[in-house]
Amino acid sequence: MHTLSEENYLKCIYRLWQDRGEKITPTAIAEWLGNNPASVVDMIRKLTDKQLIIYDKKKGVELTPQGQKDATLIVRRHRLWEVFLLEKLGYHWDEIHDIAEDLEHIKDATLADRLDKFLGFPEYDPHGDPIPKANGKMAKRHSITLADVKPGTHCRVAAVKDTTSAFLQYLQKLSISIGTKIQLVEKIQFDGSLVISIGGGERTTVSQKFGENILIDM
Repeated sequence: MHTLSEENYLKCIYRLWQDRGEKITPTAIAEWLGNNPASVVDMIRKLTDKQLIIYDKKKGVELTPQGQKDATLIVRRHRLWEVFLLEKLGYHWDEIHDIAEDLEHIKDATLADRLDKFLGFPEYDPHGDPIPKANGKMAKRHSITLADVKPGTHCRVAAVKDTTSAFLQYLQKLSISIGTKIQLVEKIQFDGSLVISIGGGERTTVSQKFGENILIDM
């Protein structure tokens, strides 16, 4: 049985590995969680003792097979709860993340599977992230951002990297959600900002950071 804090660290390491696919340092973990480096080092020691991670100063932090299994289950519960909150309880997509952060720690052995069945076995959560199945497998994870493509490209919003309320509310103001069609019209050389057309409508200019947080498919 893991503590809530231990589960948050496992999920953090899992997400960093997914997003970066490279060496995960204690500093990266501290920045992700907003914790001080000393507490991160202490938790790394605890998770190593529990054989959930392997830590090497040169290679960084890596999940063991058991750590990977446990982290995947936490992520599975979180993303299923997000679907439930949006589809069944009527929450908006900018409200569900924080609530799911609490619900993901419910450890009933069959709850995730029952929830998955009740929801019709969804493949993606409301932010476009793939939901791990009971066996750990999951649908394709989108990795190409709007900032990656060339001007003139027509694409569809597949997921968002930034799930903070501020960013999701900004997307709502622009009438952008999962599935929205976007054309990248122009990249401004001066500051990397992007001129886009949303759903074939009028053009608007967004920041480079905006483009880096929109995952697309074509």
